[in-house]
Amino acid sequence: MLKNLEELIKIIKNQKNKNKNISYTASLIKKGKMHCINKFMEEAKEFAFSAKHTNQKHIIHEAADLFYHLFVLLELKGIPVKSIMFELKRRQKFSGLEEKKSRKLNVRQK
Repeated sequence: MLKNLEELIKIIKNQKNKNKNISYTASLIKKGKMHCINKFMEEAKEFAFSAKHTNQKHIIHEAADLFYHLFVLLELKGIPVKSIMFELKRRQKFSGLEEKKSRKLNVRQK
């Protein structure tokens, strides 16, 4: 299962510099950060709507779109998915409530 995500990430990396007329990934990245952010937000809204109003098959479809656009945006920003995995692993050391509380404290301190 995780191999599918790893494969998708590799495909995005390989496609990002291709011809934008041939590769959807390249066309997204070449349109820039704001376009990719807006596309991700659009997909997040579609996912949330489907989770509330549609069947499981449609929710899965929208979740796949959301994952893809998240990975494109991370690639555009030069953030390796491994960094996200390390952060998730770090958070496993304490409860989610503690983690959220620590983030609020850090934001206030800045």
